[in-house]
Amino acid sequence: MDYKEYIAKRILISGVSEQQIYTSIELPPNSDVGDYALPCFKFAKILRKSPAAIAEQLKESVPSDEIISEVSAVNGYLNFKINKSGLAARTLAEISAMRGSYGSSDIGNGKTVCIDYSSVNVAKPFHIGHLSTTVLGSALYKIHKFLGYNVVGINHLGDYGTQFGKLICAYKHWGDKGEVEKGGIHAVNELYVRFNREATEDMQTEAREYFRLIESGDREANEIFEWFKSLTLEYVKKIYNRLGVTFDSYAGERFYTDKMQPVIDELREKGLLKESEGAQIVDLSDYNMPPCLILRSDGASLYATRDLAAAIYRKNTYDFYKCLYVVAYQQNLHFQQVFKVLELMGKSWAKDLVHVAYGMVSLEDGAMSTRAGKVVWLEEVITRCVEKARAIIEEKNPSLENKDEIAEKVGVGAVIFGALYNAKIKDIVFSYDKVLSFEGETGVYVQYTCARANSVLLKSGERGCCPQNYLPEAEEFEVVKALAAFPDTVKEAAEKYEPCYIARYAVDLAQKYNKFYIGYKILTAEGDAKQFRLALTEATLQTLKNALGLLGIGVPEKM
Repeated sequence: MDYKEYIAKRILISGVSEQQIYTSIELPPNSDVGDYALPCFKFAKILRKSPAAIAEQLKESVPSDEIISEVSAVNGYLNFKINKSGLAARTLAEISAMRGSYGSSDIGNGKTVCIDYSSVNVAKPFHIGHLSTTVLGSALYKIHKFLGYNVVGINHLGDYGTQFGKLICAYKHWGDKGEVEKGGIHAVNELYVRFNREATEDMQTEAREYFRLIESGDREANEIFEWFKSLTLEYVKKIYNRLGVTFDSYAGERFYTDKMQPVIDELREKGLLKESEGAQIVDLSDYNMPPCLILRSDGASLYATRDLAAAIYRKNTYDFYKCLYVVAYQQNLHFQQVFKVLELMGKSWAKDLVHVAYGMVSLEDGAMSTRAGKVVWLEEVITRCVEKARAIIEEKNPSLENKDEIAEKVGVGAVIFGALYNAKIKDIVFSYDKVLSFEGETGVYVQYTCARANSVLLKSGERGCCPQNYLPEAEEFEVVKALAAFPDTVKEAAEKYEPCYIARYAVDLAQKYNKFYIGYKILTAEGDAKQFRLALTEATLQTLKNALGLLGIGVPEKM
């Protein structure tokens, strides 16, 4: 049961919708005053009364019942206490019945959400800077699917541009097919780096000609390019498999080559295209933005041209409810321009395009910089985390079976959780020691809590249940309330495009369960208390699994 929804339906405020009331309800920091609270401050202007007077008035209109045991008004807050026995029984029964689906919803039924994330560049290995877009987009993909949306995951490949002419030129001059096959994407990248370091003016001219040959459909040039692309996809899919990341489309920039001209024609027909120093632009000065460059003076297209074509194609193909672009905050202006141009073109659905911006990732020894030679490949970060996890497990539990399999889940989980725990817009300083800590706000801590709960259930050899009218103790009820909050947390994570809500929820639930675990007997308890505590343990384990699963993190049975 969604208790916030239950409360919201019982509160009537003139001029305020049920949804506004629902989103205003919060969990008080001190549960002694109530389990839920409605701050009345934002209604003061509408009702022309003080928040305290509004709370007192509302208190009289919301009677207690079998769900709400007590209603009070304190300092402008309307506080609600939930019937503890009823909340515990309903919550544990719901989790037991739904199991892996607990927290899911059908609110997205009939709606399609496109999510553009990761978007690798052909012939360039993943570095740690690609971590956020990949795991953030993947989490949003899983969260929206969990809520019933039809989700289309799109890897908008960077497979268009003069750099591919340079790559072919470098390969022709210095490459060896056998060596490239053996070295894969790293060997291709070394050729590109060498070209930028050593290419002569004649080679630069040759590179431009190779790019022209790619565009004109030359067989040999395109065969080499497609080979580079296949090496790239082979490489990145191995990383995606480790991270639990999937895509439904790999339609990249090149896919829109033949779809740009209709967009350019439409811009021209609608009088939006203007010439500026030989280039074709859309003037956005009325919107406090620099012009959006559509065609360069030599007639070449740009990122904006292709993104306009891509947005229109996605709307025509998928008829999306929302289209999310999980791209770093440095591209804020780019997306503001693209969305505004689509709006000026009369695309009413431009309002459904969302730039999900995120911050940068760096290691403790400094920011990632290709030019400074400080690039750290993502697969190296993942592998190092797994190796460190293996060493920690060996030290803590040397007799544990399947150490390699467990270390993979722990190490990969640590990388993902470390990237998703904070609000997406924050820059991340990645620390191996911090993300692999068994204590504190880490994925490892949550996984260890799962292993602890699983151990209790294995030792008990039985499933618990929630006895009728069982009145939970204080710490038990804190766990129950946290469990009941999971469905609302998932919805909020989707609404605000913030998987960190789920990561932080998982830590909070794990902390509350561990406090209960330390303070109460479980296996040696008797009667109703034992049955309830086993059921509470099973419900916690299932909910933590669901939460971590939405982030793309596996749960070992033992640690």
